[in-house]
Amino acid sequence: MANVVNVQGKDIAIENLVPLRVRDINLKSHAGFARIVATIKAVGLVEPVCVYKKNGKYSILDGYLRFKAFEKLGVRKVPCRVFSNKKNKETYTWNKKVSRISAVQENRMLQKALKTVAEPAISGTFGLRSIKYRLAATVIKQLHLKVIKVLDDNFMSRKCAAEFTYVKPKRQLQILREMQKNNDYSRSFARALVIKTPESLRNGEKKKRKPWTQDPTKGKELVAKLEEAQKSHDFYTTTYHRYSTDLLKTCSYVGKLITSKKVKKYLKDKFPDVLACFEKIVLETDGRKID
Repeated sequence: MANVVNVQGKDIAIENLVPLRVRDINLKSHAGFARIVATIKAVGLVEPVCVYKKNGKYSILDGYLRFKAFEKLGVRKVPCRVFSNKKNKETYTWNKKVSRISAVQENRMLQKALKTVAEPAISGTFGLRSIKYRLAATVIKQLHLKVIKVLDDNFMSRKCAAEFTYVKPKRQLQILREMQKNNDYSRSFARALVIKTPESLRNGEKKKRKPWTQDPTKGKELVAKLEEAQKSHDFYTTTYHRYSTDLLKTCSYVGKLITSKKVKKYLKDKFPDVLACFEKIVLETDGRKID
């Protein structure tokens, strides 16, 4: 039977809250902290601070930045979720494994919210001057469906995806395959591939306003990065094929070795572990058992 976790909601005086550890964060420049402060000002606390009672105080399990935000705002009572005993505290799972929403999912949510809430109100809630740049509706409309899928799966950043808009959908798919082959979804790699795109596959409607399209030195650096990635890929591909060939040859030699009755008898008498290992190799390679 699963253990029942006893948790209760309670407003706790801020002086009774104690962080488990002091985090080395510059709160003046921390963007996440600024957003939390803005959100609390606009709509209040969305997620209570998680705590457990110890020696008359409440230790913070999760919610350090929210706690500091309440301190900054001068709020004396903090909404908390109290884990009632030590066992509950030890089984608490941190939210570091929470799946973050992708740029595409965020775009859908913002578009839906704008139907009922004004843009300035949403921006203020997140502590931003504007959210227009985060909507990126024009960018998504110019992307190949497979590129959108990769963006939706959080493999590439919004800025990286924007580089795809400089080329036609056919070339976007080619670039995506190259990035998948090299397992490199960086913006710089995407730029390098865009630079190498023939004029016929470029997006003629896209204005070349970015500095990297006008700076020959930057262009050479990006092309050099692409060439280096291609050389690296070729090296590992060649090495893999060579090792695979050598391994198959070795398996063949082992098979011939243990089919010799004299050799097999000698190994069985002197080195049974080695013989067992050889037989396993042949079985896994050829799917046959050596009698």
